[in-house]
Amino acid sequence: MIFRRKDGYKVKDVDAFTRFIPLIMKHRNDALVMLNQEIDLAPIDDYIKKVYLEKGIRLSYMHIIYAAMARTYVERPKINQFIMNGRYYMRNDITFSMVVKKEMSLEADETIVKLKFKGDETPIETKDKLNTKIEAEKDPNTSGNNATDLLIKTLSKTPLSILKFIVFIVKYLDKINLIPSKVIEASPFHASAFITNLGSIGLDAALHHIYNFGTVGAFLSIGKKNRKISKKNNEFVEEKIMNVGFVIDERICDGFYYASAMRRFFRYLNDPEKLEEPINMED
Repeated sequence: MIFRRKDGYKVKDVDAFTRFIPLIMKHRNDALVMLNQEIDLAPIDDYIKKVYLEKGIRLSYMHIIYAAMARTYVERPKINQFIMNGRYYMRNDITFSMVVKKEMSLEADETIVKLKFKGDETPIETKDKLNTKIEAEKDPNTSGNNATDLLIKTLSKTPLSILKFIVFIVKYLDKINLIPSKVIEASPFHASAFITNLGSIGLDAALHHIYNFGTVGAFLSIGKKNRKISKKNNEFVEEKIMNVGFVIDERICDGFYYASAMRRFFRYLNDPEKLEEPINMED
């Protein structure tokens, strides 16, 4: 059908109450829910050390967080839904958008890349996927050739009045499900989630808004490493921690389901070895 979406399919079994929610809260910024969570890094550090000693592979926090996100999205699929023009859709795949700074300098360019996941990737497989993409963006011979960069370069020379009209047309085509698949492929705003690693530039996690344009339903911000003193067994100990900030579109699914997804995500961070196990839809 001509009006069938290219990036998802219509959800038919929406209950009566849920169906009214996007009619009341028409835009994502009407429905933002924010969560700032502290992560104990000890289990992740232990896992990183274990993998290095056994396999000689150096993992980072990012590799484990991305793997945990992808696993959560495949095991709790309703968080991968999106709303367009008051209707619920299930996304065809798990795709994360991320910002890549090509050099750590004030003058260096930034780009946004999209990564597609199956959801069963281990942290090592996630490392390979991330590093391949990031290294390509930092390589002068291949940098700027991704679909997002090519689209931006094409539009950057367009006069502002024409550019405003183009954006209006794209948003309207998106609303009526006629947006071209090439635009969806290039747009970082059409993805399961947007992820930013603020810790890489020395900042703590932020609670970043979700864009009204596109279909992104969640924004994850990863903060820098910190230390805190806490009391355990009548002793004061120093703990290494990290904050992550989630901003989600609450219209996508109910709070109980979201809570289940968040518990699963943090469970993987508390025990990364579980990311080496097969997908578990039941537990």
